[in-house]
Amino acid sequence: MYRTLKRKVLIVSPHFPPINAPDHQRVRMSLAYMEQFGWEAHVLTVCPDCVEGIQDPILLKTIPSHIPITYTGALPVKQTRRIGMSSLGLRCLPYILQAGERLLRQQKFDLIYFSTTVFLTMWLGSIWYQSFKIPYVLDFQDPWLSDYYKQTGTQPPGGRFKHGFAQLQAKLLEPKALSQVAHVISVSPAYPKTLQQRYPYLKTEQFTVLPFGAPEPDFSALSSLNIQQTIFNPNDGKRHWVYVGRGGYDMALAVRSLFLGIQSHRHQNPEIWQSVQLHFVGTSYAPGNLAVKTIEPIAQELGIADLVTEHPHRIPYFEALQILVDSDAIVLIGSDDPDYTASKLYPCILAKKPILAIFHHQSSVVDILHRCQAGQAVTFTSKQEPQDLLSQVITQLNWLLSINKGFQPDTDWSAFQPYTARAMTHKQCAIFDRCLTTA
Repeated sequence: MYRTLKRKVLIVSPHFPPINAPDHQRVRMSLAYMEQFGWEAHVLTVCPDCVEGIQDPILLKTIPSHIPITYTGALPVKQTRRIGMSSLGLRCLPYILQAGERLLRQQKFDLIYFSTTVFLTMWLGSIWYQSFKIPYVLDFQDPWLSDYYKQTGTQPPGGRFKHGFAQLQAKLLEPKALSQVAHVISVSPAYPKTLQQRYPYLKTEQFTVLPFGAPEPDFSALSSLNIQQTIFNPNDGKRHWVYVGRGGYDMALAVRSLFLGIQSHRHQNPEIWQSVQLHFVGTSYAPGNLAVKTIEPIAQELGIADLVTEHPHRIPYFEALQILVDSDAIVLIGSDDPDYTASKLYPCILAKKPILAIFHHQSSVVDILHRCQAGQAVTFTSKQEPQDLLSQVITQLNWLLSINKGFQPDTDWSAFQPYTARAMTHKQCAIFDRCLTTA
């Protein structure tokens, strides 16, 4: 039901349509439903021309036209890169600060909500709270301060120097950002535990684990958009298995396990693999020539390079959805970090294709996939090696190879309902309401 008197939230999300970035997914999907639950939104973001990344104008059409959006500038990346600074957070921070203060003076807002992986902007919540006494909510879609790459000895995205500098900022600013926070939303149950250990003054009731909502409206609109994907021809008679999402060294265990299983199975059944092609799409966040392939080298090492093609560059959002719909099967690759939870799971379920997930056994992906009966999962622990998963992987490969083209899983859509964008927005707005009653 609509309330007569609505409350107003300022949403800070530096990545926003038409930029195709996963960290605005929660905001984009919730804007269509917030008013149903008593909240009016005003978005504060960075002008798309100032943000590196794929621009997808169709994404902007999914934003309700009446939602006010304030765009800010940012320091030009072509100039700042000369001094080794390309981070959007550093480039946009003074602009977001100035624009936010102007909005907070001119209009009455009941809450400020930060939903972004541009973590530096979260620091502004505490600054604005001191000036305006408006409660703020932080949405952690990834860890800000993390020793994962130090513990594992793996190469962080962007290199060790860039990651080290970002972590230095996190050590300085995360405590300030959380010092006055009203509530923390996270996509993983591990983040609240870590943050409470780090900041004992934060209470359990100040945290909510809330996955991204499933983009049902996007799939409903897909058929009318006439999107053409260029990764493969779905009518060439081959079986096209796809993975759409990031790569990285932390996913090597899952990738190696899959490829080792394919290598072993093909050795015994070479003829059946002549019609199979695997496509890994959008595996790198880096722009242009900086994009590095992390999947194909493993395929080459294990002798199955002829079956695997990696397209490291990011592609427009709706083209990515079309790839899922055009596929014969979807592969989901997980990190060896048990805290990693893949928001890309929901589009894969909505594509109504057979799914094979290879994930850490503690990941929420495994539980959701089983609960909704939407696919099969091979699980691993941090101490296991690819060889340990070989029999499990081969069993699931036999399943994928045995099903007919056009097969649709018998998904339990009633079990899937709590994960829809509307259901998640309802929970999100309930959190906003509680912040005002406890402020």
